[in-house]
Amino acid sequence: MQYLMIICHDDAFAPPETLFADIGAWITKMDGRGIREYGNPLRPASDSTTVRMRNGRLLRTCGPFTDSDEKICAYELIECRDLEEAVDVAAQHAMARVATIEVRPIWNELAV
Repeated sequence: MQYLMIICHDDAFAPPETLFADIGAWITKMDGRGIREYGNPLRPASDSTTVRMRNGRLLRTCGPFTDSDEKICAYELIECRDLEEAVDVAAQHAMARVATIEVRPIWNELAV
């Protein structure tokens, strides 16, 4: 089953010196196990544009869709047996030690 790891941190986040090397090691390990499908860091939330269509009218807003202390900073698409394995995989990610990771199943029945 596929899961999306949604990785978030707040504005006070300061990456530890080893963070990027630790993330690289996680990527290598998960690629080797055939778990990691794809993932990337995201530009800052301030670079985002929110798009909504309401009554045939485009509503475009600069910035993220929600005002929250934590902002999405990266994502990883993983393939795991079940939620327990997905949680274990997320817990091994370096960002789990310094930020927040939401693990959300992909709704395969609706996927195109």
